Amino acid sequence: MIEVRVSARVNPTETEEKVRTAVQSIFPMMDIAYNAADDTGLYGTVEGTTGLEGLRHLHSLLREEEIIDTARTQLEVGIREDEPSTSFRISKFVAFVGRLNFPADEEPLGSIHVTMSAGSSFELHRLIEWLAPPTEKGKILFEPDMEDVEST
Repeated sequence: MIEVRVSARVNPTETEEKVRTAVQSIFPMMDIAYNAADDTGLYGTVEGTTGLEGLRHLHSLLREEEIIDTARTQLEVGIREDEPSTSFRISKFVAFVGRLNFPADEEPLGSIHVTMSAGSSFELHRLIEWLAPPTEKGKILFEPDMEDVEST
């Protein structure tokens, strides 16, 4: 079973609504909650979870923006050996305008943090292959079906 957890910091110079918009531009099916960090409510975190179905838009964006190789690298670099999961960051600023970018480091105002967990390492690798299949000279070698990702 695939679980996707997303979080993004809301700074005093930002609004909850703008950070929520950035997250939902990449994960439109995700229900988002705001957790204030203190009584002032000036900063906190927007967080949400979704399943495999909630990754459809990310899947499409990777192809539209032709950044499958970059995404595959980020997904593979973020793999945890002790559990079947991978983590990566998405630029909050770029996501706000509906685009996708994987920043090399944490951005000054914070990035969108994504953790995708699977029931097994095999399932995780199928997820990565579905989102960002292998390419040769920029061309996708084969396009896995979403239905083949989750183990039954």
